[in-house]
Amino acid sequence: MTPLLPIPVLGFAAASGTGKTTLMVGVIRQLHQEGLRVAAIKHGHHPADPDQPGKDTYRFRQAGAATVLFAARERWFMIQDLQGREEPTLAEQVHLLQGHDLILVEGYKNEHHPKIIVHRLACGQTSLHEQLTNVVAVATDDPDWVSGLPQFSLEDVVGVARFVRACCGV
Repeated sequence: MTPLLPIPVLGFAAASGTGKTTLMVGVIRQLHQEGLRVAAIKHGHHPADPDQPGKDTYRFRQAGAATVLFAARERWFMIQDLQGREEPTLAEQVHLLQGHDLILVEGYKNEHHPKIIVHRLACGQTSLHEQLTNVVAVATDDPDWVSGLPQFSLEDVVGVARFVRACCGV
């Protein structure tokens, strides 16, 4: 577990197009099947809008609501426009996710939580593990990769999930 965070957090870091989202989806699915309650945080560099034009929640936000919360029997979600305020830190987001066994993060590569580097040979950029802090493993399709870290195939979802559990103590 990352110091000062109440829930174990582990990240997936890589250049765009390497397959980190695909690997993370597979690991989430595997951990869910094993009975864990997993949360996911995706850090983006561009605004994204999960709301759809014409829906009530979208219309509330467009009208100026700073926060819109939608609740139904199956799920709830909250959308909050920052309106000039600072982006919430990873730690602040983790505190919103109480009740989970584990949080997997895509992005936030410069934070201090443990990270698995995802490397695809066709994408180049082999030094990411040397640039980042707290890298604990590598998932790659490069048979010549040597880093001294635990290494997994990009398709080894079960092995990566097993490693995540061991690394995070869940």
